[in-house]
Amino acid sequence: MGGGPHYDLSPRAPDNLDPPLITVCILQRLKWSLPKLSSGEEEQHGVKLHSGGGPNFEPIPHDHDFCERVVINVSGLRFETQLRTLNQFPDTLLGDPARRIRYFDPLRNEYFFDRNRPSFDAILYYYQSGGRLRRPVNVPLDVFAEEIKFYELGEAALCKFREDEGFIKEDEKPLPNNDLQRKLWLLFEYPESSQQARVVAIISVVVILLSIVIFCLETLPQFKHYKVANGTRGRIQVIEDQVPAVTDPFFLVETLCIIWFSFELIVRFLACPNKYHFLKDIMNIIDLIAIIPYFITLATVVAEQEAIKRGEDITPIPGPPGHEGGANQAMSLAILRVIRLVRVFRIFKLSRHSKGLQILGRTLKASMRELGLLIFFLFIGVVLFSSTVYFAELGSDDSHFKSIPDAFWWAVVTMTTVGYGDMRPVGVWGKIVGSLCAIAGVLTIALPVPVIVSNFNYFYHRETDQEEMQSQNFNHVTSCPYLPGTAGGRQKKASLSESSSEIVEIEEGMLIPSTTEFPNNPSSPTTKRANHTNSNPAGNVTFSIETDV
Repeated sequence: MGGGPHYDLSPRAPDNLDPPLITVCILQRLKWSLPKLSSGEEEQHGVKLHSGGGPNFEPIPHDHDFCERVVINVSGLRFETQLRTLNQFPDTLLGDPARRIRYFDPLRNEYFFDRNRPSFDAILYYYQSGGRLRRPVNVPLDVFAEEIKFYELGEAALCKFREDEGFIKEDEKPLPNNDLQRKLWLLFEYPESSQQARVVAIISVVVILLSIVIFCLETLPQFKHYKVANGTRGRIQVIEDQVPAVTDPFFLVETLCIIWFSFELIVRFLACPNKYHFLKDIMNIIDLIAIIPYFITLATVVAEQEAIKRGEDITPIPGPPGHEGGANQAMSLAILRVIRLVRVFRIFKLSRHSKGLQILGRTLKASMRELGLLIFFLFIGVVLFSSTVYFAELGSDDSHFKSIPDAFWWAVVTMTTVGYGDMRPVGVWGKIVGSLCAIAGVLTIALPVPVIVSNFNYFYHRETDQEEMQSQNFNHVTSCPYLPGTAGGRQKKASLSESSSEIVEIEEGMLIPSTTEFPNNPSSPTTKRANHTNSNPAGNVTFSIETDV
């Protein structure tokens, strides 16, 4: 061709190839087969000429990467995208060639994933939009979360998805830096961390239940202890002994339980990563309150034993209300009863080992506003209907309502639909007011309850979904049987050996040698097409592979 640049594209591509394949062959030929130009070349209209007049073509760097397509088959639904779109996120499954090669099917020249098809629309949009993740409306939350983990979009994408869906971000709980403290902390605080931790949790639950059973049984009449008290004016009376004896079996069992509770609390305090946060935790405060009554009772027992040794009478009978000694004695007995009552808070220690109680606690905490509205509505109704029923029953001789404060109890049990029957209206107008009070109570309670139930369902499903997601394992996929060696393994591109260059990685622009054959399919159409041999003037052997363009 006279004077113009001449492009020698020999050897020619086979005539029986499709036009898209010829285009790919030309691109590969221009990029890989032609030699590079020397430093003395001149550029003219995109073509560099030698000083001797011989033309040579040098393509734009990385021009092939911008036009190359990748075919992804998700349960029979084919998607096409550009390689540079996937390369935006090299730490993901689709963005890392070493990871996605496990799913490559060389017979079809595509990547096959047996996954949820509607979810992949959002997964592919994540790459196309540069990181925006939107869940399709027809895909459940748990299914889409599994897809995010499978395609390895990363923890940041999963956290952002949870935040967009309205999940509350839980604070990360730190662990102690010291090895011994960390082991002890995991042993007593996280029952699921090891088998030993489960054994410790079981022991703790058994001790808590035993303590609660002892607390209830010791109030039975056959287990109570009585003593003779000498009072003033020569009176002698048999009264209940509020202070247990040292040899009492219930007291001994209580002592063993307190030893375990104290040991557990001290070890957890010494091993905790933050002492200040440990003291602020409400559950730790309950643990401390649960063991304090025992030591107060123990001090009382010791003081009583010392008084008995000295021959003193420490159990005088309470005198008249105005009597100073009787008032002090009554106050002491009331304090002892309150101290014994505090022991019942040990039942809250079970929440440390019960997911259900933890969910209930979170529900009540999140529903404080609704509970406040419920109490406020009940307060208004109680005041309104107790006043109304008092004046409605004021002229009746058989009226049970002597005052408005007396009617508060009736209004509460009526609005909550309990209805003990100890107080009731007897007149016609009083019964009408009672009917209105019951109807108003049903409406008042029914309004905030759905919100509380919704909060409970939210926390319950969040807990169960989190356990299911943590139990998922996506490392069950094996390498493609058509790929040689261990090239299908999860390894970074920088660590691939030289032999991995023989892998069929179409998106990297690599070429299949003439000696490469796929096992078990020596006569496949893909193999035959790949074995067309081309030779260039430089003696280099190059090949092209058909792609779904």
